[in-house]
Amino acid sequence: MTDLGKLFEQMMEQSHAMAKAFNPALESFQVHGFDKIMPTMPKNFMDMMWGNAFNKDGLDAKTRLLVVLAGLTVLGAQAEPQFKSTVRHALEAGATQQEIAEVIYQMSMLGGIPAMTKALQLAQSVFKEIEEDSE
Repeated sequence: MTDLGKLFEQMMEQSHAMAKAFNPALESFQVHGFDKIMPTMPKNFMDMMWGNAFNKDGLDAKTRLLVVLAGLTVLGAQAEPQFKSTVRHALEAGATQQEIAEVIYQMSMLGGIPAMTKALQLAQSVFKEIEEDSE
């Protein structure tokens, strides 16, 4: 195992131990509905964390989040709470609904039509939630 692999494994063990210490029930916690609990980070915080911190002259938070959406789409959009949270964060970082849809459409070439369809459904549900919240 590489040093990076060992570090990742150690971090996972520590996070499981911490969750169990907080509440033993967290050991079997399922993330269904987690996307509703976790607030959307403000754009300037996302830029700091994902844009400026990694490479100040590199990709901005919006682009990084669109790349994450592309990856999640190709994987079949199986991680629904994470996908929906990433859509919300991408919107907050300045992405438009059209840009998000275009990224998802483009991934149909790599992930297939079923993956694209599921990702679009999840994105549209986020768009609808935001629209309903703003009314």
